[in-house]
Formats: sequence, C-alpha cells, structure tokens
Amino acid sequence: MARTVIRGGLVVTAAEEVEADVLIEGERVAALALRGTETAQTWARGDAAVIDATGHYVIPGGVDAHTHMEMPFGGTQSADTFETGTRAAAWGGTTTIVDFAIQSPGQSVRSGVDTWMAKADGRCAVDYAFHAILSDVNESSLKEMDVLVDEGVTSFKLFMAYPGVFYSDDGQILRAMQRGAANGALTMMHAENGIAIDVLVEQALAEGRTDPRHHGEVRKALLESEATHRAIQLARVAGAPLYVVHVSAGEAVEELARARDKGLNVFGETCPQYLFLSTDNLAEPGFEGAKYVCSTPLRPKEHQEFLWRALRTNDLSVVSTDHCPFCFTGQKDLGVGDFSKIPNGMPGVENRMDLLHQAVVDGRISRRRWIEIACATPARMFGLHPRKGTLAPGADADVVVYDPNAEQVISAETHHMNVDYSAYEGKRVTGRARTVLSRGRVVVDDGTYLGEAGHGRYVPRSTCQYLV
Repeated sequence: MARTVIRGGLVVTAAEEVEADVLIEGERVAALALRGTETAQTWARGDAAVIDATGHYVIPGGVDAHTHMEMPFGGTQSADTFETGTRAAAWGGTTTIVDFAIQSPGQSVRSGVDTWMAKADGRCAVDYAFHAILSDVNESSLKEMDVLVDEGVTSFKLFMAYPGVFYSDDGQILRAMQRGAANGALTMMHAENGIAIDVLVEQALAEGRTDPRHHGEVRKALLESEATHRAIQLARVAGAPLYVVHVSAGEAVEELARARDKGLNVFGETCPQYLFLSTDNLAEPGFEGAKYVCSTPLRPKEHQEFLWRALRTNDLSVVSTDHCPFCFTGQKDLGVGDFSKIPNGMPGVENRMDLLHQAVVDGRISRRRWIEIACATPARMFGLHPRKGTLAPGADADVVVYDPNAEQVISAETHHMNVDYSAYEGKRVTGRARTVLSRGRVVVDDGTYLGEAGHGRYVPRSTCQYLV
C-alpha cells in the first residue's frame, strides 16, 4: 500500500489549526501527528513519499455541492463536460462535486439519474455525487424518492421559477416536502416567484427593455424573499428540512435568519458571484453584461454586506458555485435583443476556494470558517462526512497543500474551465492550491496536471447530518 507523508504545513480544518504532519496510506488519511513528535519523526524515517508543505496550509479538498455539468438549458447546454469541469475543479482545490440529475417532464426520476450517471461515468477527474431535480411531481416520482434515498441520492431540488420548464406549484412542493420528511431527504429550493417574474419579463420586453441588465431588474429581490418565505412556511407545514440554493438578496437572508432563530431545519447557500459581483457587471456596456446573467440574479453591491454577515453568523451555511458555464460567443449571444433568451449561468468551479481565501486575507471570514463553508459543512449537509470535508483518520485523502502567499490574476487565458470568459477577469487574489490529492493520488502539483478522466468515483450519500 502506497504511503505518503505531508510534512511541515499548518493543518487547517473547520475544527482546528495545528502544526501537524499527515500520513496517507492508500486512499485514506491514516493519522495526524503533531510536528516534532516521535511519531512524526518515525514517519519521516520510513519509506513513505514526502510532500513538503513548509509555509503552506494543509486543508481538506473543497466540496462544491452545486454544479451543473453538461446541463441542457435554453436550446443549448453548459459548456463544461464532466471531464473538463472536474479537471478545472481539481486545479482550484475542489476534490468533490455534487451535480444535478434532471427529471424531464413526463419521465421518471430514475431515468434522469441514470442519464447523468452515464454522462459522468469514466470521465470525472475527482469524486462526484448527485442531487435529483424534480420537474414532474406525481405519485410515481414521489415513490421513486424513497428508493433513491436508499441508494444514496438523498436530496431533491424543486423550482419556484421557470414555469413550463422546471416549475412546481405549491401543492407539488408540499407533497415532495412531505415525502422528504418521511424518508429523510433534504429539499433544495430555487426560491423565486417565477409566475410574477414572467409577467415582469413580458412587460419589460414589450417596452423595449431588452438589454442584459434588465434580467436583474425584473427578477426582483422582493420576489426572491417572498418565495423564500413561502418555501419556509411550506417546509414548516410538512415538517421537512429545507435548503435554499444561491441566496443573493438581503431580504431573503432575513427570512432565513428568522426561521433559524426559531430553531427550524432551514439552511441557506450563497455563491461567489453574489459576494464579489453586482448589478454593475450586468450593466456593462454593449452586450458584455450577458456574461453575468444567472438566476437568482446579481444584486446591487449593498446586498453583499448582508451575505458576508450571514456567512459569519451561520444564517448562510455553505458557499457553492452554481457552476453552469455558457460561452459568451455562440451561447450567451442567443439572447442578443432579448435578455430572456440569454442562457442563465456562470463559470466558477475553479475559482471558489481562492476567492474565499481572499475573503480570509481581507478579514471577512477566518481560516477555519473558510474551510467550514467550503469543505466541512457541504460534506455534512449532503451526507458525505466523514469521508469528505475534513482531515481525520479514515477520511478520504482529499488533501490540498495551499500556498497562502501566492499571488495570481484570474483570467480566461489561464483558467481550465471550458468557457471563453472569466466572470472575475483581471481580479487579483492571494492564495492558490499548489498540490492537490484526490483519494491519495496527486492530481495537480506546482502548475502541472497529473490526473486523468475516470479517476473520480461516484459517492453514494447518507442523509443530512444537521437535522434536529
């Protein structure tokens, strides 16, 4: 069995920061030993391969619980395949993704899961799991939820937006939540009032307001907070846990905070785009704003402070990417002259860990909170812990040797995502993954990619570990 020792670094987990060496045996973390102890010295004298982490952090691999590889949308599909997207994730220090298998209307949930399994099988550079999107809630699909939970698909996403595509009405949502309350599944919610938004879209286009910035103007913050409130109340009626995805508005955060103050099993996720970008980007001249069209939309800058504060208070618990890239040329430009036809989504799976480390540098969050919201909490939230999200004996050896002093400029010229622009073009950040191990194998090292398609494995999940 191959043995590796990572020596000289500062081990940072959600629970502690300690100067320790990490012993890896095969695909698992075997032990940690405090620096200078006899145990650590014994490892150094053995036959293990040694990775020098002096001056670096040693952290768990990132867990991105919200990605969309090869996702059909608006007559096209997201530009990253499972191969290119997971390779980019590895470059950025993310070693596990949870993607979304889509149930097509009129089809079974199982068929959607099987389709996405086939897309990913043999192609992923890092480990992966799936949520299921429920697009057609009926008695048959509700029964399928029970079987899928037993098989390790333990979270189901519903949409209050996109009428005619993914939308579920309140009755369907309530039924799915009730089933989740019975079988242990976590309900994930895209919380926007899609019926009202469609009215505002129709009115904007009729008035000639067709530019990308109007995408944000019609998807109003109040319609996000209204839907968030409604989702919380439906979850209360059902006695079900609720996870609200891609929270972007201060008003929606207030709804989550009130629910959590009541002790409800309600959780919120935000994404880097809402923390670092704003409606100023949507309003960039010409058609450039189309690069930043996503849903929920970017908000005015003042919303960012609400999100950062909520991350510190745990009213927002997870930062995922909602990675759903569409190329500017040939995909985003489908919406020239009609913002409603711009494919909704942005790239980011490669940038998340570095952007959040920049927040550590800027004093917005602590190092341990960085690991908590990017690694540990998503692993616990979606039943991947203790295999993922931590460095402890028995955990998968998903380990990142992270250089906290490396300076880089984010750019499409240097990123590895299969998309022709960067949402953070020209942004300077401090910090970078130097060496990335996935289940004990070095897949990225000092600017060289050493991984391969098919190394990543499907990981069945248990249920949410935060329910009370």
